[in-house]
Amino acid sequence: MTAVNQSALNARLIQRTEVAPGLMIIQVAPDGWELSEFRPGQYTVLGLPGTAKRCTGADADTGRRDPAKFVKRAYSITSSTIGREYLEFYVMLVRSGELTPRLFALAVGDPLFLGQKITGMFTLDGVPEDCHVMLFATGTGLAPYMSMIRSSLAQHRHRRVAVVHGAYHSWDLGYRAELATLARVCPHLTYLPLISEPADEPVPWRGHTGFCQDVWKDGAIAEHWGFQPTPENSHAFLCGHPGMILGMLELLKESGFAEHGKKSPGQIHLEKYW
Repeated sequence: MTAVNQSALNARLIQRTEVAPGLMIIQVAPDGWELSEFRPGQYTVLGLPGTAKRCTGADADTGRRDPAKFVKRAYSITSSTIGREYLEFYVMLVRSGELTPRLFALAVGDPLFLGQKITGMFTLDGVPEDCHVMLFATGTGLAPYMSMIRSSLAQHRHRRVAVVHGAYHSWDLGYRAELATLARVCPHLTYLPLISEPADEPVPWRGHTGFCQDVWKDGAIAEHWGFQPTPENSHAFLCGHPGMILGMLELLKESGFAEHGKKSPGQIHLEKYW
């Protein structure tokens, strides 16, 4: 990193947890400056110079014309808005990618770039206080929901909350232990993890299988809540794979839900990761 302005590396990795091969949770703390306030569901930027090493197993980086140039990408924040000593992120390795192989090569204490501007419209701001919330995610699309849950939804017991998280395998379900524990101690919170490849499980999987759309079509949320989510009483959030988003969008619209926009408020909120 000698060819890079070291002052641009304004933060340090203070913790990393390997969830599964190619999945990790990292905590990044500012180095000599203070984090600004943010709202649950928002995002900021992480970055490293192109000269930073890539992790073992990553594809060769052959497409960059200027290897000394910084590589920056936006990541949703998973940490609570209450404490601002660090920001937490849920990261999936893209072996052919420009940034994630470099993030996965970092050790605790290593410097990196952390954006000082935190932004994004994928928040709970447009949800009335008397409405329930359904959070549908695939993979690391769970990230903004963790901030929402940790910051407010776990404490607001006047509304029901359902977290539907899909992955290929059980070991890819990041934050599973935390969400399962919250669901036990918070009666208003329902956690519905599901996997699409149950045949690969070393121990038989007894939970939901298939896709987020199947959980909706099976009426699992209504069964747990004791009533049917409707546009009058609930809002839905969709984050992750575009196939899930398009599928859920179609199903929810068939049930009377409308997509939310600045000029046309609705009950479906979208965040596309691809």
